Amino acid sequence: MSTKPHPRIHHLNLYRRYFELVAAGQKTIEVRVKYPHLADLAAGDRIEFRIKGTDEVCHVEVLRVTEYDGFEALMDGEGPEQVNPTSSREQQLTNIRAIYGAEREALGALAIEIRLT
Repeated sequence: MSTKPHPRIHHLNLYRRYFELVAAGQKTIEVRVKYPHLADLAAGDRIEFRIKGTDEVCHVEVLRVTEYDGFEALMDGEGPEQVNPTSSREQQLTNIRAIYGAEREALGALAIEIRLT
């Protein structure tokens, strides 16, 4: 009898505008900097997104994690409509870079494909 291990659960914060897109199933790619604490993030894991300072949460399953050299390469590889269907590619790059400065982008970018659970 084999037992399937429980998926790992990661706890990450989201700004309300992105949280609402995830909760509605419209945002299927989450963008993150390749921080060391996300190095083991893998398909099958779960993420609990929270709006910081609130009790509002949204649960997703990780379908895929793809590494990119930076945010432009990620947008080209994934398509901006998957990251945020309400903003243009240029606006998304501006918004992402306002959150993560150039020194953080230099660490690399992760495209995390997600699905509501």
